[in-house]
Amino acid sequence: MAQRGDPGSSTSEDIRGGGGDDKPHANLQHRDSQMSESYFEPRDAHDASLNNLAKNMFEKTAEYLQGELLLVQEDYKLLENLNKATAAKYSDMRQISANVGKSLHELNDKYRSLEPLLLQIDQIEDSVNKLEQAAYKLDSYSKRLEGKFKTLEKRQ
Repeated sequence: MAQRGDPGSSTSEDIRGGGGDDKPHANLQHRDSQMSESYFEPRDAHDASLNNLAKNMFEKTAEYLQGELLLVQEDYKLLENLNKATAAKYSDMRQISANVGKSLHELNDKYRSLEPLLLQIDQIEDSVNKLEQAAYKLDSYSKRLEGKFKTLEKRQ
């Protein structure tokens, strides 16, 4: 592998035009050698305010995430309470519908026991209607008969 100082090697500095032995090329070589040693090691001492800001950011992010998790937990508690209330309401409705069904069954039994009496009432009503019609006919006939009687009386 070609080294930086080898005459046959072409580096990014050579391509950019820094192939001579002037000082800018030497500075680039020095900086590249620092980066090649360890890319992850800090080159400068960390700024204390930057550390404080990063710590503050992580604390605020943690608080935010805890808040979000608390909100989700509260949402689940609310849903659980809603489910319990709904289950209680459906239980009440089931009891009410069972009572309504029982009452309906009792009413149907009472109707069946009263049905013969209701039929008798219907028959009596029909008989009364027929009797009323017969009474009107009899009244009409008696008025005609009275009219004929009066006409016969006048003749005599």
